[in-house]
Amino acid sequence: MTEVEVTVDPAQAGFDEVRLQRIDRHFTRYVEDGLLPGFLAVVSRHGQIVHVASAGKRDVEAGAPVETDTLWRIFSMTKPVTSVAAMTFVEEGRIDLTDPISRWLPEFAEPRVYVKGPALAPVTEPATEPIRLWHLLTHTAGLTYGFHYTHPVDARYRAAGFEWENPPGLDLAGCSREWAKQPLVFQPGREWNYSVATDVLGRLVEVLTGKPLDEVFAERIFGPLGMADTGFWTAEHDRLAALYVPTPKTGRIVRSDQLGAVGTRRPDCFSGGGGLVSTAADYHRFTQMLLRRGELDGVRILAPRTVDLMTANHLPGHVDLEAYGRPLFAEMPFDGFGFGLGFSVLIDQIKAKTLSTPGEYAWGGAASTAFWVDPDEDLTVAFYTQLLPSSTYPIRQELRQLVYQALVD
Repeated sequence: MTEVEVTVDPAQAGFDEVRLQRIDRHFTRYVEDGLLPGFLAVVSRHGQIVHVASAGKRDVEAGAPVETDTLWRIFSMTKPVTSVAAMTFVEEGRIDLTDPISRWLPEFAEPRVYVKGPALAPVTEPATEPIRLWHLLTHTAGLTYGFHYTHPVDARYRAAGFEWENPPGLDLAGCSREWAKQPLVFQPGREWNYSVATDVLGRLVEVLTGKPLDEVFAERIFGPLGMADTGFWTAEHDRLAALYVPTPKTGRIVRSDQLGAVGTRRPDCFSGGGGLVSTAADYHRFTQMLLRRGELDGVRILAPRTVDLMTANHLPGHVDLEAYGRPLFAEMPFDGFGFGLGFSVLIDQIKAKTLSTPGEYAWGGAASTAFWVDPDEDLTVAFYTQLLPSSTYPIRQELRQLVYQALVD
């Protein structure tokens, strides 16, 4: 399956078709105003595709339109895939959520934690407990990202070559060793911080199997689910959407071929935190597997209880990210949202100021892609475009409003 198309009358799935058209009109204005190159949105309920909206170009300069089989860099929407892969090993008893990762990644055997001082000469202390698998899955390990620009350890990541890209020639094993050399920004388990934790998780999966991450994904997820167009790179460059960034003064898009090289060739590092290229049809199958609690078309990837555990709020005290996380960039809002094992989890729709349903779980990607799964409404939604960074416009909040105002049953 390489394309997505409507498979049910919206009214039969509880939607007002006229109201669904507001999705098309709203985001088409972004395209007409030069703020997005193009977009594709897919709404599904009860296992049927209810609405597909698209407009604009996958490559503005080439005049190539967005099509339903367009390939997109999904960046951090890779993280749920890596998390699912890791949990298949938990189910097999090969690793436990409480296991120290140093058992497989010895570079993390004696982590140090930042206390004070400048990036060049930080004062550190020993970690009071080891980094565990659970910490990686929940972003509570104390790792960070170089692009945060808020902490001396962030600057150390940048100095080591980690910001939006990784150092050339360094594979995932090498990246993991370099991250382990840096101090943690807090003691493991004490806070939440969006970070390279899922990349380290991907490396852990490689060590568990003795195989590169792309092979693990193909064997455990993509092959069984029929996700033939998803991988760390594609040779079909004509189908791959170009990547754009906003100009500082006007917000109008400008092409970024340097960052757009991601996904066009085999990478040195298989980034479990942000490296995949996929299509709407492929990722739809992944979200349907999640919605069905681990199974799709007779193929079971995870047990129902495992999916339930992954999509529950794991933050201590069941608080939201605003209370437990650092007020930094992430792919979802902090107010009213907790975090599970690889997903944000809506816990308070009033605090979040959203029409969505408590229990919804989601994540997004750096190029403004996003998805969510709403188990109560038996609903999945995904949005694809290629605008970096994802914090440029409130696309995700607007999409939620537009989808739920059309749900009328």
